Amino acid sequence: MSNLTNTQSTILSRAAARPGNLALPLPDGLHGAAARTVVGKMMSRGWLEEVDANLRRGEPLWRETGDGHGTTLIVTEAGLAAIGIEPVVAGVVARARRAKVETGVTSEVPSRPKSRAGTKQAQVIALLQRQEGATIAEIAAATGWLPHTARGMISGALKKKLGLPIIAEKVEGRGMVYRIDLLSKASTV
Repeated sequence: MSNLTNTQSTILSRAAARPGNLALPLPDGLHGAAARTVVGKMMSRGWLEEVDANLRRGEPLWRETGDGHGTTLIVTEAGLAAIGIEPVVAGVVARARRAKVETGVTSEVPSRPKSRAGTKQAQVIALLQRQEGATIAEIAAATGWLPHTARGMISGALKKKLGLPIIAEKVEGRGMVYRIDLLSKASTV
């Protein structure tokens, strides 16, 4: 974990728990020049990023751009890593969010990933990120789980909770192979 102030830690932790990793609203009592100073330092460290606000979804505004649009603040991969969320998970969630924006998928972005370095969830994500993916038997062998637990992890924690785009395809000689596909518009598991 990085050396964070209490205010920075609060902003990052709350944002990681919000859909889309929105950093707004800021903690009570943080307004005006103090808010600009804290946010400016966090942006310079790469923990926060200013992006266009989606007013249709009611995202709070950080500042107005003058053309009828505004910006909001989101936590970056570096910001998630600063509060101890594993970089693998943070990176996958951030890439999935960018892929949804680029492909026009408008579903909500997953809320805070709850994985830490060395956990079985992190192991499964690493297996599914490989180009060759992983079968249920391979996941079960790597984690020590029963096959139904591995399937539950894929459909529940990874697909539904984290919103990762998981695809499944039949591969000759291996059976059903699962992997994370950041280019697909919808997951097919």
